Amino acid sequence: MTPVTGIDFERLTLRDALDLAILIEEEARDRYREFSEQLAAHATPEVADFFTRMARIEDRHRSELLERRQTLFGDAPSTVERTQIFDVEAPGYEQARAFMGVREALETVLASEIKAHAFFDEALPRVKDPELKALFQELRAEEVHHQALVKSELARCPEKPDDGEAYADDPVAQ
Repeated sequence: MTPVTGIDFERLTLRDALDLAILIEEEARDRYREFSEQLAAHATPEVADFFTRMARIEDRHRSELLERRQTLFGDAPSTVERTQIFDVEAPGYEQARAFMGVREALETVLASEIKAHAFFDEALPRVKDPELKALFQELRAEEVHHQALVKSELARCPEKPDDGEAYADDPVAQ
């Protein structure tokens, strides 16, 4: 599925771009919360806690963008809707595995940060407004920073759990 539908980047306003960025952060936050709940139910509390932390980080980014939007545009209504985005930064639902370890969770988050960077990178050439272009460049750079943070965590994480394959949960027929 295409991550964004019905958005004309050439006509996007700064307000709309901030609203889009806020929705992207909300979607990622909500997905990490869902993953946390799923993994808590599967008795993998360390990974559930990791996804809870990720949800808080995404929510903090959302709050910062919301504050910026409020300062610039007050309570002006948004013309961008959550139905216009899908998995821009949020990991795909198939990424949560019942017995995943912290390393796998970090790899999932890294893939999501790479995906978000690609989104802003692909959108930039279509953006005409200089303020909007600067915002997208800033957001793209943040994704690079986030990737570096996740990579540093990965470097400290053990390669693979000893019994990881014993708990692989392959898809089954419903």
